[in-house]
Amino acid sequence: METTAYCGCGKCCSWERGRWVFLKLDFWNRYVSAGPGKGQSYTGKTAANTDPVTPHPGLVSYDTLVHPWMFPVRLVFPWLWRQRDGTIAADTRYYPFGTRIYVPGYGWGVVVDRGGAIKGPDRLDLYFESHQKALNWGRKRLEVTIER
Repeated sequence: METTAYCGCGKCCSWERGRWVFLKLDFWNRYVSAGPGKGQSYTGKTAANTDPVTPHPGLVSYDTLVHPWMFPVRLVFPWLWRQRDGTIAADTRYYPFGTRIYVPGYGWGVVVDRGGAIKGPDRLDLYFESHQKALNWGRKRLEVTIER
């Protein structure tokens, strides 16, 4: 399966702050800059109307064994105790909303979004919190596990 990465920045999601220079300083108002919704307010929500998130392993996980220095951090912050699935965009004709998919190197994710370029059963788009992490992931061909 071919996996690509995206983040919530304007380059990945086609939004901008405003047309004029003084509007670009407005940090709260973001507008869609391309596509059928051009000019409308950009909310950053997925197609399932949820906020995109990156996956993180729980307190007791294989990742804690591999990275033992993360155990105290996860212990101090209670919201890191439970595992969280990441956001995956896929073609919903093949993978309906709610389908859990394990991607090696990314972790477990749930299909809650659909992308414009994501067509067919062999393409996934993975959400990352930063543009640099998305660029580092790039495009990879991986064997994934699908849980229906």
